[in-house]
Amino acid sequence: MSFPIVVLISGSGSNLQALIDQSLQGQLNVNISAVISNKADAYGLERAKQAAIPTHTLDHKLFESREAFDAELQKIIDQYSPKLVVLAGFMRILTESFARHYEGRMLNIHPSLLPKFKGLDTHQRAIEANEKEHGVSVHFVSAELDAGAVIIQASTEISSNDTAESLGNKVHTLEHIIYPLAVKWFSEDRITFHDGKASFDQTVLPESGIRYNEALK
Repeated sequence: MSFPIVVLISGSGSNLQALIDQSLQGQLNVNISAVISNKADAYGLERAKQAAIPTHTLDHKLFESREAFDAELQKIIDQYSPKLVVLAGFMRILTESFARHYEGRMLNIHPSLLPKFKGLDTHQRAIEANEKEHGVSVHFVSAELDAGAVIIQASTEISSNDTAESLGNKVHTLEHIIYPLAVKWFSEDRITFHDGKASFDQTVLPESGIRYNEALK
């Protein structure tokens, strides 16, 4: 029986598409029970509809507070009893109570090598900081922004002629590889979460998680 997950999006849903593709190809044994967006024009909703996945739109602008929005979002998610909630470009800062409700069973992908460059505009900030490498991290979600335990990271070199756009494209390619991999590991009970730390095959991971090239050895 496949592993039920719910995916939250705000935009194009390219990471959602990577999950859909791998599940259709049999590489990922998950059932995407629903896709939820806080923006009605998010193209990811069309991707979900094309794959016959139920969709919901919940406009955060219609709620008086972040807490009220998160409470309604939680109700919708919990209708599907997912074993994992996957944030795939969901551009919302979550409340502490929401993060706590899904602690240890909610993942996010962030376009930097955490703990560097939390927040927005990570590609430009990495270039301006004269970093030699940049990348992407999959991590458990905590109440603090982009601060949960890291599961896996993948990196790419920053070349002298990289722009924020070209660097972003390189990072996007890595995202579509390691996010389905992390979801796969979680669905197979290889990734677990205890006391604020991530473990892989019952071994506690370092702060930077597993590097993608090492995962293939």
